[in-house]
Amino acid sequence: MAEFARYAFPPNELGYCGPAGTVQLTDGTIERLTASASEFDGALPYLAALADSAGVDDPLDDAVAHGYWVGGSIQDRVDGVELLGRLRTAFHGQVTGLLHDVDSASAHHSFHVFVVYPWSRLLERGAGPALHVLQQCRVRWGTVQAVRGDHIELASPPLLFESGRLRLGEPVTETVRWRCGGASLTAAPRTGQLVSAHWDWVCGELTDADRAALEHATRRTLDMTNAARSR
Repeated sequence: MAEFARYAFPPNELGYCGPAGTVQLTDGTIERLTASASEFDGALPYLAALADSAGVDDPLDDAVAHGYWVGGSIQDRVDGVELLGRLRTAFHGQVTGLLHDVDSASAHHSFHVFVVYPWSRLLERGAGPALHVLQQCRVRWGTVQAVRGDHIELASPPLLFESGRLRLGEPVTETVRWRCGGASLTAAPRTGQLVSAHWDWVCGELTDADRAALEHATRRTLDMTNAARSR
């Protein structure tokens, strides 16, 4: 459950995912979910599909959660067409973006961000606000350039919207917090370390394999998103 909570905390803190205060960060540790995980209705269909495909009983198992937020071989076991059906049923009656314009789904958080959320459809109305939300809501990777108090300078590929298409650009430096009031989601970062970030929080260290998996899953979803937007 700790892996799910680390990545769920940043949007939950902002009121975007699950009921307010469900994931709490206290004294440098992540407390267990204080409300039913079923209230995280955005993530659950993906977690359930990943758990089913891996033969795992608990959809909040750390390996399952890691596959959803970061990626990896666990995703390859999920049938994308079957998952798409699950998602259309789960989000029936809700305002979505491109969910009915794709032929398959990916069991990754980036799919929920770019395809299920409506923001990708709003880019032409004002790319700035929509692009900002898409950039912050996706889990991204980067290299720590410097640690300055409670924040780090992170070199990470930004999300760009050019000629009607979403793509990743060359790394730029952004400021992300790793600690607040003495509490953090991960150990103190080090210069040169590869880490993940979600909204304005550092979530944890990544291995080279993790980074490759996260980039692969993100680029795959961007390809699906651009294809759906062009229809």
